[in-house]
Amino acid sequence: MPLPLPQAKKSTGAPGAPAPPAQKGSGGPSAKEEIHPPQVDGFKIKGRLTQGKLKDLATILRSISFLELAPEKDVLNVIYVESRDIDKNPYLFSIIKVKEDELEILYTIPSEISPKKRRVDVIRYLLNILSLMESSYSVDNKTVYQLIENAIKELAGSVTMDYNKLYTSYDSLKKEVDDLKKKVDRLSEQNQALTSQNYELKTQNDDYKLRVQNLEGLSDDALKAKLQEWVAEHSGTMNITEFTKVYKVSDARVEELLNKLVSEGYLEVVQ
Repeated sequence: MPLPLPQAKKSTGAPGAPAPPAQKGSGGPSAKEEIHPPQVDGFKIKGRLTQGKLKDLATILRSISFLELAPEKDVLNVIYVESRDIDKNPYLFSIIKVKEDELEILYTIPSEISPKKRRVDVIRYLLNILSLMESSYSVDNKTVYQLIENAIKELAGSVTMDYNKLYTSYDSLKKEVDDLKKKVDRLSEQNQALTSQNYELKTQNDDYKLRVQNLEGLSDDALKAKLQEWVAEHSGTMNITEFTKVYKVSDARVEELLNKLVSEGYLEVVQ
């Protein structure tokens, strides 16, 4: 039962994925956007049926749920559909045509997948299928080895100097980031130590301020004596503003003590 290739790609999603909305408007694109179908590639490997018949291989492979088997005369088609388009037609898929003396592998290559990478994926899948059939079917290992070697060589060839430069830059940046992380850790520890030291210094400074305020504070008797000295030294005049600046006391307190000195007869107000 041959498997037809899709005529137009409408979606590359998994089977059952919802379709994109149709575009509307006169003069614009059609409701279903036409895109070129995927490319098709393939290769052949010499093989040999060592035991039983092809139908016996079908019995073995039917245990794999994602495989579809389509027997033909002298051919067993092993179909692996990875995704379908919006019309349920196979889009990303591969077919292994198993013959008594040969394997033929056909597979699609969507435009969004690198042909070199796609070939490697198909060969990896083929090796899994061969491991299931090894008791009844053998292949030319030399050809398989050459296929693997060429696929890896092509894939490695596409990863040229640009990749090497990119990896070198990444490695250099990674080292720089690691060094910066260590530096940040050290600075964080230093910052924490400075924060603690700053808190201790602030506490000491507050204590010193309190002690200075206590030392600078004058009792009422001492302040009365200072007021009398001031009046005597300034020819009997009193400038309250200058006095409060010198002795760091409030105007109200000075006025209160001056009134007491006058009432007690120590000072006299001259009109």
